[in-house]
Amino acid sequence: MADDGVMDLASIPEAIEWQAQHAEKAGAPGTAQVIRGLMALQNSHAATARRIFAWQGLSLRDAMPLRIAGGIHNLLLTGEEPRLADVYAGRVASQDDVDTLIREIVEAHDAQLMPWLDGPPQTNEAGRSASFAAALLWLADGRTTAQFEWLEIGASAGINTMMGRYRYDLGGVKTGPNSSRMQIAPEWRGSPPPASAIGFVDARGSDIAPVDLTDERQALRLKSYVWPEATGRMARIDAAIALAQRMPPEIERMDAGDWVIKEVARKQEAGVTRVIAHSIMWQYLPEFTQERIETAMEEAGAAATAESPLAHIALETNRETFQHELKVRYWPGGEVPQHLANAHPHGAWLEWLGG
Repeated sequence: MADDGVMDLASIPEAIEWQAQHAEKAGAPGTAQVIRGLMALQNSHAATARRIFAWQGLSLRDAMPLRIAGGIHNLLLTGEEPRLADVYAGRVASQDDVDTLIREIVEAHDAQLMPWLDGPPQTNEAGRSASFAAALLWLADGRTTAQFEWLEIGASAGINTMMGRYRYDLGGVKTGPNSSRMQIAPEWRGSPPPASAIGFVDARGSDIAPVDLTDERQALRLKSYVWPEATGRMARIDAAIALAQRMPPEIERMDAGDWVIKEVARKQEAGVTRVIAHSIMWQYLPEFTQERIETAMEEAGAAATAESPLAHIALETNRETFQHELKVRYWPGGEVPQHLANAHPHGAWLEWLGG
C-alpha cells in the first residue's frame, strides 16, 4: 500500500506489519520483532489482546502498535521482564520464539499493559529542537527580533521547552551555552542557517497530560516509548532528566487551543518575538482545536508589530509524503508559511532548504 494511504489502514494485521517494517527501516530490528509478536495475540483471551484486535478507529493513525510496544518495553526497564533484553539486542533469531515470548508476557501482565492503550505515545525528543533552533536563527536574521518568548504546545515533558539550555552545532553554526550537558549536532545537509545571536526571555509549555521529569516513574514511562536500539536518544533523555531535576520546565496542564488563546491575548514585551511552536503532535489534535489555534494565531498576527512580532514554528509530518517538514511563518511580513527544512523525526539529520 502507498504511504499516502497507510494511516487509513483498517486491517490490524496489516497495520502491525507496516509498523514493524517501519521499525526495521529505522534501525530497530528487535523492536520490529516485538511488534510482529503482537500477531501471536490474535487468539489470546487476554483483555489487552482482545482490545488490540477489536481496535475502534484507525490503528496506525492512533499509533496503537506503538502504544503497546511502549508498555512492553517498560517491563524491561522496570526489571519485570529481563527476557526481553535478548530480543532487543538481536540475540533471538526466531520470530516464532519472539511470538511465544510476547504472548506469555502480555498474558502475564495483562492488567498492567491494558492502560498503555489508553493514549498515544509521548515521544518527547530533544533532537527535534535542532529544527527549532535553526528556525529561530532564520527569524533573527532580520525578520523578527532576536529575543524570544518560547511557547510550546503539546510539550509533553518539556524537553524541547528547555531548548534554551542546549548547545547546538547546526552545519557549523553554533548557538546555546557552551557548558550544556545537552550537545545536539545533527547531520547537516545543505547550506548552514544564518549565524544569528539569539536569546530567550521566557520558555513555557502546555500539554493535556504533561510528564514530570522529576518523578522517576513518569520519566521511566517517557523512556519506554524510545526504542531501546536508539542509544543516542536514550542518552538525550537522560541529559534532559538531569537538567529538569536542577530546574524543571514550566508546563501547564491545559488544552492546546485554550492555552494558545490565553497566551496570545497577554500583553507582549517590546523587543521580544512571541513564538508558538510544536513538533509531531498536530495530527493528534481534533480538527476543532486546530481551527481554534489557527484563528487565534491569525487574529494575534494581525495585531503584531515590528517591535512585538509573532511567529509560528511547526515541525510536523506531511501526511502525503511522510517527510517531517519544518515550516515557519511570522507577523508582520511573513504570513505565508516558509518550508525551511526537512528533518529526521528524531533529529538525526536536517536538510536545510531555507536561505
